[in-house]
Amino acid sequence: MTRMLASVNSLAEAQLAYRAGADIIDLKQPAAGALGALPPEEVARIRAWCAGKIPVSATVGDLPMQPDLIFDTAQAMAATGVDYVKIGFFPGGDWSGVAHRLTVLTERGHALIAVLFGDASPDPAFIPTLQQAGFVGVMLDTMDKSRGSLPEILTPAEIERFVEAARARHLLCGLAGSLRLKDIPALLRYRPNYLGFRGALCVRHHRTAELDGKAAALIKQAIQNGTALETT
Repeated sequence: MTRMLASVNSLAEAQLAYRAGADIIDLKQPAAGALGALPPEEVARIRAWCAGKIPVSATVGDLPMQPDLIFDTAQAMAATGVDYVKIGFFPGGDWSGVAHRLTVLTERGHALIAVLFGDASPDPAFIPTLQQAGFVGVMLDTMDKSRGSLPEILTPAEIERFVEAARARHLLCGLAGSLRLKDIPALLRYRPNYLGFRGALCVRHHRTAELDGKAAALIKQAIQNGTALETT
């Protein structure tokens, strides 16, 4: 069953998303980039409220692919107690070095999710490297939110290839990237573990605006209804 990931930037938004039926709370600061990070102390405060209610993930920010920098930032975020730490693999830099460096965290039992970007020609061939480094999942997202939604950037075959590559390595798989209500039925056909939303949950569908509880509830309902149709 595909579940709903809701990206929020405050405790109030986390509470609203929880009431709307989100399955995982994703902590990020949309005004700071594709994967803008909240301060670890704020993450810890929100995570404390969510504990026992709903899983929590947190991004580490839009960082260059430098192994020591990514490791230090991911380690600080993991120390907040979140269930998942999300690391964006941005173009350039040392991807393999970053993945190898992060094995220190995965061997300590921290659950890491890699984020690859559809508008940066992601190569599914990197997914085995993530699995070997101990990552528990991988998401497909977008960097430039002005270019449209993920299904407008990648073909159905490219999205399916990504999901199948993750599934072949027994990794959790998520799809995100300016997703809209109308994108849900087609994306559910790929059977990802999660669909991630921010803009579609917000007032006027602006990703930096406040969360709209009614919009979030509509997204949740669409995923539930679509999943039910897929499984009947």
